[in-house]
Amino acid sequence: MKSDASERTPSPIPPIDVARPELYAQDIWHEPFRTLREKAPIQYVPDSKFGPYWSVTTHRHITQIELQPEAFSSSFEKGGITLGARPNALRPGERRMPQFIAMDPPRHTAQRMTVMPSFGPRPVAEMKEEIQARTAAVLDALPIGAPFDWVERVSIELTTGTLAKIFDFPWEERRKLTSWSDSGGDIDAIVADGGWERFNQEMDEMGAAFAALWTERLEKPGSDLISVMMRSPAMSQMDPVEFIGNIILLIIGGNDTTRNSMSAYAYGLSKFPDERAKLEQDPALIPNAVQEIIRWQTPLAYMRRTVVDDIEIEGVRMKKDDMVALWYISANRDESVFPNADAILVDRDNARKHLSFGHGIHRCVGSRVAELQLITLLEEMGKRRLRVNVLAEPERVAASFVHGYRKLMVELSRY
Repeated sequence: MKSDASERTPSPIPPIDVARPELYAQDIWHEPFRTLREKAPIQYVPDSKFGPYWSVTTHRHITQIELQPEAFSSSFEKGGITLGARPNALRPGERRMPQFIAMDPPRHTAQRMTVMPSFGPRPVAEMKEEIQARTAAVLDALPIGAPFDWVERVSIELTTGTLAKIFDFPWEERRKLTSWSDSGGDIDAIVADGGWERFNQEMDEMGAAFAALWTERLEKPGSDLISVMMRSPAMSQMDPVEFIGNIILLIIGGNDTTRNSMSAYAYGLSKFPDERAKLEQDPALIPNAVQEIIRWQTPLAYMRRTVVDDIEIEGVRMKKDDMVALWYISANRDESVFPNADAILVDRDNARKHLSFGHGIHRCVGSRVAELQLITLLEEMGKRRLRVNVLAEPERVAASFVHGYRKLMVELSRY
């Protein structure tokens, strides 16, 4: 879809559409973003399958925009947080789902405040023992010296288990959470022909399952996240569409960040054996290494905002209702912030400056849980002196939103 770019600041270089899924499936996104950061850090792309949009690719510009939610909206009514929804038009079959990450204040604030206590320091600390036990059990069931799929046996199993515990979801059905997360986060497939119909069917199935849990918790509430939402004035009266929207947000947020960072730990450290050895020799580096792995991977490649009114930022003119893609995956490789950014450095002194969890009022509420799961995995691997040896290049997710792995064949050895 093309757009008239005449009223917008022209780019010094031809447009580069970095929302093409093949860039990520083939792992060839690095150079296009490097070019954009250097020559056109805020560039208008008039033609893409998502419609026209702005690419913002440097750490400085992204944080600047994130701190102006009144000028750059996240609202589902304007299209939300992905490039799949146009500001002023619905695609055939499209259903807009309210969710607190896709809201502006004050509605966003009230719903976020409902969920945040469940992911505060004390509740997360209380999860440690259970996460530790499950991680130990998963690792102890793995073969030594025999091939297996790390994504399937470790990354999916650990993250899905944590989600099931947070929601108190039926344990024997926990893999449904993974399936729903994959469907809800695959924006490229949703926008494709017939994609909305498939998405709606999956979300209706998920909504029915969680509605049944909601009804069950009305009679017997607990400390799980559904019970917390149910007791909240800000969320207890949600209509079914908003309920589904918030559930899929929490599932994708809880699944993709941790799952793909766990896979990045296995794959990434194999590419930098000296850094892996440094971590094996000094377990005190684990918390910082986790931040560095999350930076290096960037599990969600971007977040989208919509321009509220005509605005100029850093000399660049944007128009009302323009879509803006904040490319976290590029900001996290910005050499002006992270020297030698394409490398994993487990002792990088500013690894926590990454934007994988966002910035400003929409920063990920579940970041502590993600960090806890990753730290625990690295700790338990270290206790067993286990090392992951990658046997083949991974099969990557062919998508521009979720940046992840479908399959990673490995074998374990002792060090």
